[in-house]
Amino acid sequence: MHNRRDFIKKTGLAGLALAAGPQGLFSQQSQARSPSQKPNIIFIMADDLGYGNLGSYGQTFFQTPHLDQMAKEGMRFTSCYAGSTVCAPSRCCLMTGMHTGHARIRGNKRHPLLPEDRTVAEYLKDLGYATGIIGKWGLAEPETTGVPNRKGFDFWYGYLNQHRAHNYYPDYLWRNEEREYFQTWTYSHDAFTKEALDFVSQNKDNPFFLYLAYTIPHAFNEGREQGMQIPSDKPYSDQQWPQQDKNFAAMVHRMDADIGHLLTLLKRLGLDENTLVFFTSDNGPHREGGHNPDTFDDNGPLRGIKRELYEGGIRVPMIARWPGTIPTGTVNKQPWAFWDVLPTAVDIAGGEPPAAVDGLSMKNTLLGQPQQSHEYFYWEFHERGFHQAVRMGNWKAVVGNDKPLELYNLKDDEGEANNVADQHPGVVAAIFKILASARTDSPHYPVEQ
Repeated sequence: MHNRRDFIKKTGLAGLALAAGPQGLFSQQSQARSPSQKPNIIFIMADDLGYGNLGSYGQTFFQTPHLDQMAKEGMRFTSCYAGSTVCAPSRCCLMTGMHTGHARIRGNKRHPLLPEDRTVAEYLKDLGYATGIIGKWGLAEPETTGVPNRKGFDFWYGYLNQHRAHNYYPDYLWRNEEREYFQTWTYSHDAFTKEALDFVSQNKDNPFFLYLAYTIPHAFNEGREQGMQIPSDKPYSDQQWPQQDKNFAAMVHRMDADIGHLLTLLKRLGLDENTLVFFTSDNGPHREGGHNPDTFDDNGPLRGIKRELYEGGIRVPMIARWPGTIPTGTVNKQPWAFWDVLPTAVDIAGGEPPAAVDGLSMKNTLLGQPQQSHEYFYWEFHERGFHQAVRMGNWKAVVGNDKPLELYNLKDDEGEANNVADQHPGVVAAIFKILASARTDSPHYPVEQ
């Protein structure tokens, strides 16, 4: 593997060449489906992208033109929350509609989903959708009950667990339940984009759900070697930034361009107005692989990064685009979280959102209509001790490791700089009741006494 990485570094080999976009791959526009048919749903998720890493959220150092255009054509949310502050539990919340006080997976341990953990793909499959996941799963090991093909996905291509996903030039990726080995050096992100374009093209005549879970801009990590892995640091090669920060910017730029290719394909196939596209990140920005989140102000106005329950660790960019249905160019302050995605998707697909989940359907919010809100949001995190967080209205509380509870008023203090717990004992008492009642014990994630 050491010689292989040296070869990659020397050659800058890109694997699959998609820089020219999908033009020429699809020469004819398909007939648009009837508006009465169920809408397609595409959920695109970056890995460790911060709240401030898109131009539409204030990024000025590097460009994300396609995602910024997506925000102009759709709805940009300012208070959307990930399921957790690290990978696996955040994805579990997304797939199952449960927050981390009830979710099967509450940390980055390798526990698979079980048959009773019903996923959004299973619900949508029952409603007549073709279902596919491309990218990073993180919720199963081989031949366990949590493999995507056993959790409602007709098609699966990518990394099964999050640990192997830290290498962008893998020996193999999973295609359904078989390992598919590469014969040439291949940058996995490029392979994901090609498979996503193919999936959309192949399923254009029927409603489909595509979960496109990119690994950009997660750091490369294999043994003692770390870095931001990219075939080329263009178009930022001449910038006077540390090399790993240039690589980080180039990774986000590459992802942005490929999302542009996907949106272009939807238009070419006549699917644009019948497809709801989401874009988000699985948690806050990282300080890994030599990347400094302060270089580009990755978390914007927020405090904290990945592995913290302050806003910067869990509040994420969220853009939703559905031409002709979602009001264009809107900025929405409605708080919601990953566990709301399952009931929202089921509702949009014409089904009845399940009652036995923690999430609420955000369909009305997407349509610009009055929306039911959560009484509170709850998170827990099991690395480096036991940590909990609650958002109740504009109040945000963080507590852990026997330290006093911290309380912030997000309306006036978005950056969580002023702890006002001593000034609001009634709010603190109400939040302590939530901290005690919002969770159930898990044998895999015990709370140390």
